[in-house]
Amino acid sequence: MNINEIPLRELKKAKTKIALYEAGLSFTADRMFKDVLLDDICRTAGISRVTFFKFFGKKEDLLVYYMRVWLTRRIIEIGENGLRGFDAMRLILRQIADDTRTNEGIMPSLIAFLSEMNMHCSMPVLSEAEVMLLFPGQERDGSKSPDMFALFSQCMEEAQEDGRLKDGIPVDAAVPFLISTFYGGFLTSRLYGSKDVMAFYETHLKLIEK
Repeated sequence: MNINEIPLRELKKAKTKIALYEAGLSFTADRMFKDVLLDDICRTAGISRVTFFKFFGKKEDLLVYYMRVWLTRRIIEIGENGLRGFDAMRLILRQIADDTRTNEGIMPSLIAFLSEMNMHCSMPVLSEAEVMLLFPGQERDGSKSPDMFALFSQCMEEAQEDGRLKDGIPVDAAVPFLISTFYGGFLTSRLYGSKDVMAFYETHLKLIEK
């Protein structure tokens, strides 16, 4: 199916949902998401509060939507570039570092939200129209719900196969280390007041990479 075959009603709903997501994301360039008013998000998207709650249960659901889109895009990029193991991990971490330069508030907002949720949240299911609009030409991969734990596990299994995971470090120990690195490396860079987030990620990776 191509986008011209999607019913206009479904296409309009998808565009509205994405407009809200993009509006919410635009405010975190210089502030925490908790400080963003829902009214401002709706006003920027040109959508009423009533309509917002038809798509999202609460404002913070936009952060979960962001996670869904962001992680799926990384998985697609890894596949397109034929990356595996530590090379795939570096693509993921480098994107966080790059994103931080233009959107300083999104990562700390996400970490704060996940802390309140005890790190548990379900990835939203996207409609066919949303997938086509968000991942044009990559609908097959875009429709799959991403799993960070599974992705990191795959990366470390590949690193082990390629002989790049340090001896004595099993995959099931490397994966939680990477999750800690994903969030903790960013926070450490903030504690040190550094803009070079990737340097902190590299310090962590070198602890487990040959």
